[in-house]
Amino acid sequence: MTYFPITNPTLIFFVVLCIILFAPIIMGKLRIPHIIGMVLAGVIVGKYGLNILERDNSFELFGRVGLCYIMFLAGLEMDMEGVKRHSRRFLIFGMLTCFVPLILTYFMAMWLLDYSSTASFLLGCIMASNTLIAYPIVTRYGLQRNSSVSLSVGSSMISLFMALVMLAGLAASYNNQQSTFGAQLLFWLLFVVKIALFCAGSFFLIPRLARYFLRRYSDAVMQFIFVLSVMFLSSALTEAIGLEAIFGAFFSGLILNRYIPHVSPLMNRIEFIGNALFIPYFLIGVGMLINVRTLFQGTQMLWIVILIAFFGTFGKALAAYISSLLFRLQKAEGHMMFGLTSAHAAGAIAMVMVGMRLEVAPGQYLVNNEMLNGVIIMILVTCIISTLMTEHAAQEITLNDRQSPIPHHPSPITEKILLCVKYPDIAPQLLELAVMMRDSRHNSELVALNVVYDDKLSTSHREQGLQLLERLQQQASAADVRMQTQVRLATNIANGIKHAFRETGASDIIMGMHVHTDINPKFWGEFIQSLYNGLNRQIVLTRFIQPLNTLRRIQVCVPSRAEFEPGFHRWLERLCRMAGNLDCRIQFHGRQESLVLIREYVNNIHPSVRAEYSPMSHWNGLPSLAENIRADHMFVVVTARKGTISYKNAMDRLPNELMQHFSGKNLMIIFPDQYGETKDESMTFTEAQHREESSIYDWLLEKLNKRLKL
Repeated sequence: MTYFPITNPTLIFFVVLCIILFAPIIMGKLRIPHIIGMVLAGVIVGKYGLNILERDNSFELFGRVGLCYIMFLAGLEMDMEGVKRHSRRFLIFGMLTCFVPLILTYFMAMWLLDYSSTASFLLGCIMASNTLIAYPIVTRYGLQRNSSVSLSVGSSMISLFMALVMLAGLAASYNNQQSTFGAQLLFWLLFVVKIALFCAGSFFLIPRLARYFLRRYSDAVMQFIFVLSVMFLSSALTEAIGLEAIFGAFFSGLILNRYIPHVSPLMNRIEFIGNALFIPYFLIGVGMLINVRTLFQGTQMLWIVILIAFFGTFGKALAAYISSLLFRLQKAEGHMMFGLTSAHAAGAIAMVMVGMRLEVAPGQYLVNNEMLNGVIIMILVTCIISTLMTEHAAQEITLNDRQSPIPHHPSPITEKILLCVKYPDIAPQLLELAVMMRDSRHNSELVALNVVYDDKLSTSHREQGLQLLERLQQQASAADVRMQTQVRLATNIANGIKHAFRETGASDIIMGMHVHTDINPKFWGEFIQSLYNGLNRQIVLTRFIQPLNTLRRIQVCVPSRAEFEPGFHRWLERLCRMAGNLDCRIQFHGRQESLVLIREYVNNIHPSVRAEYSPMSHWNGLPSLAENIRADHMFVVVTARKGTISYKNAMDRLPNELMQHFSGKNLMIIFPDQYGETKDESMTFTEAQHREESSIYDWLLEKLNKRLKL
């Protein structure tokens, strides 16, 4: 026992890593949520257990970081459109989950525990707030955007904010007992002004900083450090105001929500670092504070713990189930709301520590050791209840979703995106676009292709292609996306892409637009025209002026009769996924009959996408849209191949119109699936595989117009 507790920082870190490694394994065998394993492990190794580890400054540091991380992730992963649509629900549930347990705990403490009114009020504030300690369970089941989860996260912030404000008022009343009414009024005015300035400053500065930084710096480490810097700066500022740091972390997560797409490598890194280190460290640190022995020191202590845990938990359950009935949610969603909002952790510890510093009489403080131990044991009890209930609710919601009838999909979509890459400067953005458009629920695979022209330089070009694909493979791995890579030699680039497309069983192609050179000034470049004429599957051409995650709107130009094409739902599904992952608005321009079907599809399949619909009577109106395309917009043109039902002669002018009116804009051109899904694309004499960009008739017409003008 002379070797314990361990004080060597290296050994402490080693033991913590062993706990993080083995606790999930052991808890998995016992069918107990992993989070409980972390807390119980902290109880066992702490000074109130086997006294193996000393709770040094690292637990304080990593614990605070872990708690801020939980709240920051909750803000990042919230469905902001759902928040806007259901703001009334957030307010109702937030008020209920704050004041119902507060009132119940307040009267219980006064009548059953014989506490003073101020001590009872403090205990009520502690039970009014909650910590999203079970949120990692939600992440594991992929339910971050479920309505009950969003309601729980939003209401947690409302209840936490209200509890912190009331606690600040309680502390101010003690600190200013000798102050005049005017001084107390001045304190509250300054407090409100500081909160308003913080919120307004954050809304004004953080988006501008994020857009500036993310546009100019693509380095993964720099982006990660920037995001963490914003989080901790916001946390430090809220502490300076008089609120807890977790409020600032959550608030910064809400603001950065739309700049960090949920399927991006940056989001993957943020979640990985938090879930692998900071959050487990926080949970173990909470467990080390719990003194289970106090439960066996007499019935009085046990009675206090039972009363505090029961009335606080009952109040949270009452608020959750009343709200679920009011909002007509499923029973499983009510369980989820109760599970997420019933846990108390570091926020409760912080509040009780504030009470321990408030002196009610010489040598006597508002919170005594009995109340402190009761709150600490209550934390363990509520953490167990919260994790068990959240795990059960998550399983039930997942099963209900799988058993419920899948909404009718007008055209079943099977997908494997082929990514054609050549230039290292735009290849990462093409991969990011493909990740945005793929079906993340089924973990759809990507194929990255680099076609090398078979000439004297093919060997060096092939090596360059392998290096490029290796970098893309690393980027895909960082986003947890499966991807095949292939370098292909071909004497004809278009044919090389076509053959790779068929061999890999791909469904559509994403590639960058031609970069104009003196050698080939044509808009489509050397082979794209041959590609889209010889392959009647969906091809997406893109040109990026700024990073995808800084886009604020997608504007889509839809030709008339586009809804009759076989690929209508494929490109619509791709764009809806892109808009949903970027959390930006999408605006469709087209004929009214097309917009009606688009609106129906979006409302049924992607109800969270913020879509707008603007009638455009004729395709000739396309140039007029240029006035409304800003630098942070993506302009999407859905075009058609000659001879198809949505093709029109006005599309022949598309290259000139795009070069004249949309130069310097983010641009995407989509050639949708046409001629059906199962057409044999063998080469025949009756169907030409190449069409010239302009015909002899266009040349003659141009000459005739010039003569007439003269």
